Amino acid sequence: MDDTPTIIDGTRRQSLEALPKELVEALRSGEFHHALRQAIAYRGLSLARLRAHLGLRGVQIGQSTLSYWQRGLRQPEVPKALPAVRALESVLQLPADALVVLIGPRTARARGHQMAASFHDIRSGDMGSIVDQLLAELGAYPSSNRYNADLEMLSVHDTITFDAAHRQVGLQTRLVCRARRHGPDRYVTVYNGDPGCHIGDVELFTAEGCRVGRIRRNAEAETMATELLFDRKLAEGEIHVFCFEVRDDSGTASPGYFRMLRDQCSSYLVQLKFALGALPARCTRQFRTRDDAVPVESEELPLDMGGVTSGFFSDAGPGLAGIEVEWR
Repeated sequence: MDDTPTIIDGTRRQSLEALPKELVEALRSGEFHHALRQAIAYRGLSLARLRAHLGLRGVQIGQSTLSYWQRGLRQPEVPKALPAVRALESVLQLPADALVVLIGPRTARARGHQMAASFHDIRSGDMGSIVDQLLAELGAYPSSNRYNADLEMLSVHDTITFDAAHRQVGLQTRLVCRARRHGPDRYVTVYNGDPGCHIGDVELFTAEGCRVGRIRRNAEAETMATELLFDRKLAEGEIHVFCFEVRDDSGTASPGYFRMLRDQCSSYLVQLKFALGALPARCTRQFRTRDDAVPVESEELPLDMGGVTSGFFSDAGPGLAGIEVEWR
C-alpha cells in the first residue's frame, strides 16, 4: 500500500452541519486542543501523517508540537502559528477559521499559571476518554467558565471513611478556591468507584457553598461526573469555599484513595478513617505523575488511636496524590 501523503483538496472542506455532533460541539464551544483532537480522530490520521500533509503545504512543524497542541500542554502562539493552524484546517477539511477562532488573542491567565494537564496525561488505558466523554456531556470544556480551569485550588481536604468490611463508604471533601478571572459559577467533580462499585447507586450531597447540578454516569467504568453549582458568578480573585459528600458502600475492599490533581494545588490533606475492629496492615502516602508510574514520593504513615491516618501534600500536581492501603 502506498503510504505517500497527497494533498487533501481544501475546496472539499465540510460545513459544520456535515461533521459529527461531538466535533461540532467542540468547534463551537470547546478549547483548541479538544477540537483539534476530535478532528484528527475523525479523519483517522496519525500525527506522523498529519505532519507529512502539513509539510506538503510548506508548513514545517514538529510531531512533538502537534502532540502538545492536541493534549493541551501548549497552545499555538498568535500570530506566529496562524499559517500552521490554517493549514491544519485545510488538511482536516474544516471550515475556514474553525480552529483559528479557538486560539485568537491570548486570554489573560494568572501570572505563572500553566495549562492544566488532561486526563489522558494522568490516567492510562481508556479512562481518560471515558472521563472526557462524561465532561463533554456536561458541556465542561476548559475554555468555558463552567469548568475547573478558571478556579485555582488553594486547599483541598478529603476525608474517606471505611467500614468493617474494608469498603470505602463515604468521601467528604472541602475545597477552597480562588477565581482566576471573572465568571466561574460551578465546579465539576469526577468520582471513580472502587472495584465492584454500582455507580448508579452512588449518591452525592452538598453542604455549604454549592448545590448539585447535572450528573452523568458510566456504569462500565464505575465513574460519575457531577456539576456543583455556586449561587453566583465569582469575581476575579474572589475566594470561595464549598463542601460535598459522596456516599458509596457498593464496592469491595478498597485499595486506598487517590485524588487526581490536573493542576497544581497549594495544599492537599487526605485523611482515612478506619473501623477500629478492621484496621489496615499498612498505609503509604504516595504521589505519582501517572496512575501506571512508579511513585515519586512514598512514605509509610502511622495510625492514631482513633484509627485515622493523614497524608499532606504541599504544592502538589499535576498527578495523583493519596494513600495506598494494604489490609491484614
